[in-house]
Amino acid sequence: MAFLRSLVFYPVFYGFSAILVVVSLFALLFGLEALKRVVALWGNWHKWCVENLLGITIVQEGEIPDEPVLIAVKHESFFEAIDMPRLFRFPTVFAKRELFLIPGWGYSAKVYGLVPVARDRGAQALRQMIAFAKERVSEGRPLIIFPEGTRVPHGKEPPLQSGFAGIYKLLGLPVVPVAVNSGPLYHRIIKQPGTITYRVGETIPAGLPRAEMERRVHRAINVLNSGESISLTANPHPRVRPR
Repeated sequence: MAFLRSLVFYPVFYGFSAILVVVSLFALLFGLEALKRVVALWGNWHKWCVENLLGITIVQEGEIPDEPVLIAVKHESFFEAIDMPRLFRFPTVFAKRELFLIPGWGYSAKVYGLVPVARDRGAQALRQMIAFAKERVSEGRPLIIFPEGTRVPHGKEPPLQSGFAGIYKLLGLPVVPVAVNSGPLYHRIIKQPGTITYRVGETIPAGLPRAEMERRVHRAINVLNSGESISLTANPHPRVRPR
């Protein structure tokens, strides 16, 4: 059954996503608000496909503020990256610079206000990134970052990327850590039914020493790493509070 669900999911979700990339380019002719509606549609389309085609229920424990704060999210699969436009009204996401090279998508992402991350470009690139992020903060937008830098297998707890501490210091924003356990269900070719949980941690104030901030963020984004926290089930709609 999981094989059949995945077999349907890929062409349905990614096929319509390709159409939305083209639509987003046309939407730019009508301004940013039109583009925002297309991006929101993409996030909601992904949620519909995840729930109805893959049999995955999404649960959120705690409220994520939709305001100018730095939101540090555990990164186990493409699920949480794709899901961000659904969770927030108008988020700014720190994304790998290489993603902006994708034809069509990259241009729309730039106009939408995503922040390109070039880890190999040194201090000048960091200053440009911070300047761009501050512009988005002035617009009242939350900043989404994956502080581990890349997708991490479930259960692994690597140290945070060094650049995260620099961003925290230079932006001077509180951090809201968010754990997510998408890896066992979504980060595989044959995706599995069950429950993916977001767990929102306590807000970490701005201005803390680096070691203290990193310790608190690291602990909070990894709280769902125990095996008991994962719900793998043949029932695609377990009795939980959905998001």
